Amino acid sequence: MHPMADSNELKPNTLFIEVTGSGIPEVDGLFVPSTAPPAQSESGTISSPGYWNGKMAWDRADGASARSPSLSYSNSYRSWRISRLDGHLAYEITCDDALPPTDREWSVYKKGVAPAPKVVLHHSDPRLPCPQPNVIFVLGGPGTGKGTMCELAETQLGWTHLSTGELLREAQQNGDARAAVIDDCLEAGQLVPNEIVVTLLQQAMERMIRTTGKTNFLLDGFPRSLNNLEAWYDIYGREAELPKMLYLECPYEILEHRILGRAKFTGRSDDNIENLRLRFETFKAETLPTVDLFRSKDLCVEIDTSQSRQAVYAQIKDSLAEFTHPDAADRPLTEKSEMLLGLRPFPKKQS
Repeated sequence: MHPMADSNELKPNTLFIEVTGSGIPEVDGLFVPSTAPPAQSESGTISSPGYWNGKMAWDRADGASARSPSLSYSNSYRSWRISRLDGHLAYEITCDDALPPTDREWSVYKKGVAPAPKVVLHHSDPRLPCPQPNVIFVLGGPGTGKGTMCELAETQLGWTHLSTGELLREAQQNGDARAAVIDDCLEAGQLVPNEIVVTLLQQAMERMIRTTGKTNFLLDGFPRSLNNLEAWYDIYGREAELPKMLYLECPYEILEHRILGRAKFTGRSDDNIENLRLRFETFKAETLPTVDLFRSKDLCVEIDTSQSRQAVYAQIKDSLAEFTHPDAADRPLTEKSEMLLGLRPFPKKQS
């Protein structure tokens, strides 16, 4: 947007910024949408509420800074800047980004002291409880295509795909304190303790809601057991409406063929025939009773994934239509979606 754009074209600034780890501890803290009255900037631009130089701007939440806005963009220097409490500039990052970058390192500027801080963007006020997620549970035996269909819904329809399996593997790889327990369970083809799974899901959803504003979630592989569901109730309460479930089913012979074929490319330690049988038996014993419960409550949509991927995706899309943004529902397939649907080949890996 051009810096001289009419203020009527600017959408309200509803974002919050958290600054941490600066060499000047007083700079750390929460920054809220600026309430500075209209004024002329160094480049001659007239500001508007929540904006400075045509881009969003923020004040310190504690009101302690002598400068307002205290986090804003400079057209003259083409950089985002953060000031000290006395109003002197301390940190900056040179770029044309519409919002302060959160994925790059900021620089120490003039009155600053190393290190430069970390900047995190929040789509809701972090001082308030996190907005509730809109959740769809997705269950199915190993190899039923849960991951592919959830990835399609994320790529094409704007939903956020959270795989309990991926979250557990990330916790393993990151040296999480719970890694040893997760290792033992996955190697034995057993279910990971409920409190670990639900905590990882809750943390991932809250992080996504706060930092992206997205609230639609597909929980791939949850709840795997009635005990999983009890742990869900412990967090979200029994009085809350129970999410709908998508249950993907497929004959075992087809699942076995898919899993063994996948193992050639994924390198996953649990993609082998012995582990598959353990996982499938665990699924029947632990997860099918959960599916039956959702069936009894008329909250289960069953989809036969032995059909073509295009047919399965059409049913998934229809099941999510109530909460999918119309713009996402109507847009043409992306290249990645076409690859996931088998309509075009994936690029060959360079040897």
